Amino acid sequence: MRLDNWVNRAKAFFPETGRWAERLKEILPAKKGAGGTNSIFFAVVRKEFTDYLTSWRIIILMGIILLTCFGSLYTAVTTIQDALDSSKDAEEIARSSYLFLKLFTVSDGTLPSFITFVGFLGPLLGIALGFDAINSERNRGTLSRLMAQPIPRDYVINGKFTAALLLNIVLFLSLGLLVTAFGILILGIPPTFEEFARILCFLVLCIVYIAFWLNLGILFSVTFRQAATSALSAIAVWLFFNVFYSMIIEVFAKSFLASESITSLQQAIGRQEFVLNLMRLSPSYLFNESTTTLLSPNIRSLSVLTVEQTAGAVASPLPFSQSLLLIWPQVTGLIAATLICFAIAYVLFMRQEIRAHG
Repeated sequence: MRLDNWVNRAKAFFPETGRWAERLKEILPAKKGAGGTNSIFFAVVRKEFTDYLTSWRIIILMGIILLTCFGSLYTAVTTIQDALDSSKDAEEIARSSYLFLKLFTVSDGTLPSFITFVGFLGPLLGIALGFDAINSERNRGTLSRLMAQPIPRDYVINGKFTAALLLNIVLFLSLGLLVTAFGILILGIPPTFEEFARILCFLVLCIVYIAFWLNLGILFSVTFRQAATSALSAIAVWLFFNVFYSMIIEVFAKSFLASESITSLQQAIGRQEFVLNLMRLSPSYLFNESTTTLLSPNIRSLSVLTVEQTAGAVASPLPFSQSLLLIWPQVTGLIAATLICFAIAYVLFMRQEIRAHG
């Protein structure tokens, strides 16, 4: 009876909060306990996931990603088919050269490759999911009312992140499997187990990369009161790391790697490694380096190699396990950056004062 009275009052005075109350009433168990707490969290996640699916902003972005990725798939398939038709032995050669991975990396020049589109549009999707996660609730006046209900405060930010992450998982796993299925139907060559494992790891990397930009958007949503300010701040960070950061490093490296200031081979290698590590401070560079290595098994090293180190090396592709070991520092860096952004947003949100007037 107390729950029914609370729901009726919420619907009468606060229609927006009444929607939350109705959903909680459907899911909450009769008895309190751990199951009830989990049901509250799942209710928040389900409500946020439904809102994302019905948001025109997200629908348009998902449509753009689908169209561009299938466009890049078409250019890759036509390029591969032309190469297969040019020689009778091309198919046998292709089977031993990771042909299926080229669906994600090859382009004929008219459209960028699949991996390029994901690296460019993926951050926009993550930012769009997170830039107004908190401040939109605050501006509508529903956040203070929501906090007055029997919902733990951390469930709000955790539920929004979990719902957006689930949407990314569903989208990119479906997209990757669709591309794989169309590739099998068109090319007539199924992927090997190693190729399929590399594709799955590539999709997981895409999800982790987008989760970083999602958490960055949530962080700015917690920090700034206006959604436009948080969106512009997140896009500014994205543009800085995608466009300007590499330019700044190249300008610095031009003088730092000048031959007049280098006196030995070890000094030259050390400076080159330093510049490379500066580039790896960018999440975009970490993502590109990881995915390129994962989808191109012929890449055997990501560091500076001397002529003595490459002498006598056999030009052969790396096994899947060795490619994973090669990109493990980059993947760890992406995961760490994602967790740091979420931790800062979480702490700021838990410490914020939420007034009754929103």
